[in-house]
Amino acid sequence: MLGVVSLAMDISSEMIHSLMPLFLVSVLGASALSVGVIEGVAEATAAFAKVFSGAISDWIGRRKPLLLLGYGLAALTKPLFPLATSIGEVLVARFIDRIGKGIRGAPRDALIADLTPPPMRGAAYGLRQSMDTAGAVIGPLLALLLMAATGNHFRLVFWLALIPAVLCVALILFGVRENEPVAVTPTGVSPHSQETKTKRFPIQRGEIARLPRLFWHVTALGTMITLARFSEAFLLLRAQDTGLAVTWVPAILIILNTVYAASAYPLGTVSDKLNRKTLLAGGIGLLITADLALAWAPDAWMVGVAAALWGLHMGATQGILTALIADAAPPDLRGTAFGLFNLITGVALLLSSVIAGSLWTAFGPAITFYAGAVFSALALASLWKTGSANH
Repeated sequence: MLGVVSLAMDISSEMIHSLMPLFLVSVLGASALSVGVIEGVAEATAAFAKVFSGAISDWIGRRKPLLLLGYGLAALTKPLFPLATSIGEVLVARFIDRIGKGIRGAPRDALIADLTPPPMRGAAYGLRQSMDTAGAVIGPLLALLLMAATGNHFRLVFWLALIPAVLCVALILFGVRENEPVAVTPTGVSPHSQETKTKRFPIQRGEIARLPRLFWHVTALGTMITLARFSEAFLLLRAQDTGLAVTWVPAILIILNTVYAASAYPLGTVSDKLNRKTLLAGGIGLLITADLALAWAPDAWMVGVAAALWGLHMGATQGILTALIADAAPPDLRGTAFGLFNLITGVALLLSSVIAGSLWTAFGPAITFYAGAVFSALALASLWKTGSANH
């Protein structure tokens, strides 16, 4: 059911986000640097919200109320996008929308870990990610079809994106049940019990010090990968830069997310049986290849191939990193662990998106993607310093 919830919200969000860079540039007159700043600030905002919502879910021993708050807030902000008439208004809308994303992210991932046996966590996170990413395929596809049918009427498409967002909130209210988790704390106390509700708030030095070294190793690796993979908005700008018509630019996200959705679950399942470090290394190698292809791309076809490689990279890394965090964190600190992981990687995404926008504005798209390849190579080098990836 959490996968279906993610599917509905991603349809709504991606109907907007697949068109947002073009809306900013062609309708509101924004620069590539402005796009990078907006995307980076938006994602960093989500990361800051995640650390507090995850800790609160550990503290009160409940996950669902925070899920409802996060998804509900995202749904309420959807009308702000079609009403926006300036870059500042888009930034405010993205800021509030991403707060909603941040509130729901860590409690949702912690709830999955609560309910999933450790030998199946790679598959569980891969399945949820596949369903989430299926929405990221359907959303841009709907945007593409609606843009073609309405003569590139951005604001009408943004209004229609409200429908699946409302459905998402209804699914949480009536379809998501918060059962007793499989895992328990080291003292044998369920994370949802009264004893957990009265413990200290997790964002304190003594509590955070309980997170093991493996957690920090995985977080450092995730940070390096995030620095290498800036906002997907730059793939859309690259497609337009090679001459692809505005109506068809969302097809790039459709390609990326189709491959991502198709690969996340099977690769997550494989990660439960094989060495996760090897799969992560292969995923980083795919990102290097995608960046080089985007730097060299003479036409939109090459951008499409690079988008497919980018999606395969996501399938080979994102669910696996999430499963590693779930494995490393103590059961009663899972929400806090996911929040910290997302906070740190979110700050890295802000930096990488601002760097990408600056390089694009100053030197053009090729240098931007060459820089991504360099960061990817550094991430690959850091992978071999994290120790064994299967714990």
